Amino acid sequence: MKFTELNLNEQLLEAISHMGFVNATPIQQLAIPQILGNKDLIACAQTGTGKTAAFILPILNKLTGKEDYSIDTLIIVPTRELAVQIEQEIQGLSYFVSVGSKAIYGGGSGKDWDLQKAALKDGTDIIVATPGKLLSHIAQGYVDFSKVKHLVLDEADKMLDMGFTDDLMSIISKLPEKRQTLMFSATMPNKIRELAKKILKSPEEITLSISKPAEGVKQAVYLTYDNQKVPLIKHILTERPNYSSIIIFTSSKRKVSEIVHSLRKNGFPSQGVSSNLDQSEREEVLQGFRSKRIRIVVATDVMSRGIDIKEINLVINYDTPFDAEDYVHRVGRTARANTKGEAITLVNEKDMKKLAQIQKLIESDITQVSLPIELGAGPEFNIQSNSSRRPFKTNRRN
Repeated sequence: MKFTELNLNEQLLEAISHMGFVNATPIQQLAIPQILGNKDLIACAQTGTGKTAAFILPILNKLTGKEDYSIDTLIIVPTRELAVQIEQEIQGLSYFVSVGSKAIYGGGSGKDWDLQKAALKDGTDIIVATPGKLLSHIAQGYVDFSKVKHLVLDEADKMLDMGFTDDLMSIISKLPEKRQTLMFSATMPNKIRELAKKILKSPEEITLSISKPAEGVKQAVYLTYDNQKVPLIKHILTERPNYSSIIIFTSSKRKVSEIVHSLRKNGFPSQGVSSNLDQSEREEVLQGFRSKRIRIVVATDVMSRGIDIKEINLVINYDTPFDAEDYVHRVGRTARANTKGEAITLVNEKDMKKLAQIQKLIESDITQVSLPIELGAGPEFNIQSNSSRRPFKTNRRN
């Protein structure tokens, strides 16, 4: 379906065309008409499917011609990275529409606080905010949500996982009861449905491709001891000299620094991203990554959701994700918007259960690749195949 078939106004269609988009993704095809029809909505779609535009476009359509400066739309997200990404997408899509927006998140300077305060106090059409920082502003008494018509919870499952339930309910209590509420989530656990019952009214429901990597992702697993991981990554990177955009995910901030140091020592310039960096430093690294000035970024899961960087060639899971859902989000950084990408996971002997959970979730076995001969043998263990229910093991080197 083309965007021209979705009853969007000419200004938005011009902006969409200017950005090079012609066909709507499935989530956009299904969500946009419901939102334009003022329906509450709970939508489940995997990362990289275009869900941000699925709620931004119809909201911008409604805001076209709005004359006052009151806050019309509140979008709540789990991380500052996602807040920045969504505001950037709003700015791109509203290029031909007179709509203002402001991202509200922590980690900035006193000047940032003042700019956020001005937007909340004086009003701007769309506020994109993380829960904690928004509550800090609300506590000061100058935030006016009395004219809010749209509430969007994006990455709702992640917010609940991060313990934001009480914060969300506190914020929602400040909003008008008469509003349109949209909830977007990559997964649909019971706690999401319980929240939906509390805050949505007779919602429409959309569910697309729950918890499966995009078809364009080539997935692989190496069974490896921890001391083989850095040499293995060196081998992987050496074999892929044409890859210009690579993310390596690890489980802790400490490991980010260790991996970056090892990569640089082996001749692979790289940068780390974790909560150890302040916001400006993180944005500087991400901007360098987007512009391809930085080829390799090592990160914790802060980047597995909410970072919209196109044409990432390779995702390496240095550590197997603790949660099977996190695997989907990490892998979802590549093969976005129908492109191709590669995802490689390094699994040690302690992480077999995690791998089994991942394969069960995605309903597919991930191809195992033998270690390079020079690295020696990796650990040997059986893994239960989730699709065929047959055990299989790694190749053994003699």
